[in-house]
Amino acid sequence: MEKLLEVRGLRTHFHTDRGLFRAVDGIDFSVDRGRTVGLVGESGCGKSVTSLSVMGLVATPPGIVEADAIRFDGRDVLGLSADERRKLRGGKMSMIFQEPMTSLNPVHTIGQQIVEAILAHTTMSPAAAKKRAIEMLDLVRIPSAAQRVDDYPHRLSGGMRQRVMIAMALSCEPTLLIADEPTTALDVTIQAQILDLLQDLQRRLGMAVLIITHDLGVIAEIADEVVVMYAGKIVESAPVDALFADPQHPYTIGLLGSIPRIE
Repeated sequence: MEKLLEVRGLRTHFHTDRGLFRAVDGIDFSVDRGRTVGLVGESGCGKSVTSLSVMGLVATPPGIVEADAIRFDGRDVLGLSADERRKLRGGKMSMIFQEPMTSLNPVHTIGQQIVEAILAHTTMSPAAAKKRAIEMLDLVRIPSAAQRVDDYPHRLSGGMRQRVMIAMALSCEPTLLIADEPTTALDVTIQAQILDLLQDLQRRLGMAVLIITHDLGVIAEIADEVVVMYAGKIVESAPVDALFADPQHPYTIGLLGSIPRIE
């Protein structure tokens, strides 16, 4: 398989009053084109910091982001200028954040926010961008998209807001979608709908997905490969079936052992 994203020796540290905190401490992983990789671990292990580091969204200072290599679609991401990195981010490499309730701006309509992303990364006119926004809302199965495009976020449920976030992330046709805990704030019924939607869109659009979660049920449902993270380090990496059938690292065994079973 062709590697779309390749990360080698990623280190993200933060200066604190108590000294240097190593949030991500020298990790290697890759995402193949068209595949889904699950980055799993408990809260605080460094999953979200990893994704923000790859996207170039860690504030520096206080953060320090270093890597031996971050390559995306054959390009050296570390060698890009700030403008080039900005064009890549939200364009061919896009991200869904974990809290749709706070990720959308309450004073702008959902259509305005999707259009803003489209205009930032394409040469479309505002009218064409709004048409594209309606098409994207329809794609993520929001009913009456032509009317909903002018709604404000507070008029939508949590599940609908997450669909808007997915529409925004996909509006510029990314080849890699990073989904950071996309179902954390949703109930199990809506969670299942969002996972089904992501899988359907991946098949239709042919994109790669890096899904970040602490939920092993989500990993089992959607991932092809699994990367297990603990205390800023990757402790195990394997195809999803192999990991669930024969985990190798004690932490992975403990993680799987924490799943409630009906016996």
